[in-house]
Amino acid sequence: MHQARFNFMREAHIWYSRDPNQEVLPGGFKNEIVLSDEFFREVMTHSIPTDREAAKALSSSPAALDLFMWLSYRCFTEKGRERIAIFGDFGLAGQLGSADYARPRKFRERLGRWLDLVRLLWRLPAQITSDGDHMLIRAAVALASKGA
Repeated sequence: MHQARFNFMREAHIWYSRDPNQEVLPGGFKNEIVLSDEFFREVMTHSIPTDREAAKALSSSPAALDLFMWLSYRCFTEKGRERIAIFGDFGLAGQLGSADYARPRKFRERLGRWLDLVRLLWRLPAQITSDGDHMLIRAAVALASKGA
């Protein structure tokens, strides 16, 4: 048995309230996350090109942002075309942390909506197969192409 620890952040200052009526705090209270040196080096050494503006635009839809970042990585590292199972032990639903959907049809519907959002920002190199069991992806870089 081998165990290791990988810390993603060194410290975090997060200001929030569960009270929906909470006033916005004055300027000195900003959220701040300091990455660990190890994680920062890993990210910089193995960076994945992605469109920062697209990521910002998707920030209000965490699931679509998660899918966008997953696709950015998978399409960047892909050498050709790949068929990825949506369900199963190593399926897309599990990779996105969405394996708890009671009905596969509901997850497919959600996945389709997330893909539609991503398509607004990126000429998407991915599609769900007609049987709804797989996603087809191809090699690409998630950078906005002006005028595309």
